[in-house]
Amino acid sequence: MPSTSLPHSQEGSARRADRTAIISIWAVPVLVIGQFAMLAIVPVTLALIVSLRHAHLRGIRRWTVALAAAYATPLILWAIGPERAPSLSKDMHPVFAALIVVAALVAGAAFHLGRRRPSTPIRP
Repeated sequence: MPSTSLPHSQEGSARRADRTAIISIWAVPVLVIGQFAMLAIVPVTLALIVSLRHAHLRGIRRWTVALAAAYATPLILWAIGPERAPSLSKDMHPVFAALIVVAALVAGAAFHLGRRRPSTPIRP
């Protein structure tokens, strides 16, 4: 018996938003660890926008905002620095890289754990 919680068009939109958010969140630590920190701006921005636009993703909003803030800090420091390295990865302090990776891992875990919770409380 099919689930009738959302109309078909909204269900597809929700599934697409979930997929976009989780792929973006998990791509961030891969890019930062792989020394492609400047490219990580795309998945950070996507995860933030998708989580802010879709109501069913409100459980990860605070974590994507934290991820965006953790990413924006070294990006801004790199952009305004007097002696910039040719890439963000070379200029970024390892503590910032670790902070970004941890924020992305927490956001990914919050997404997966939030989907496992029942939407309605179980009543005896």
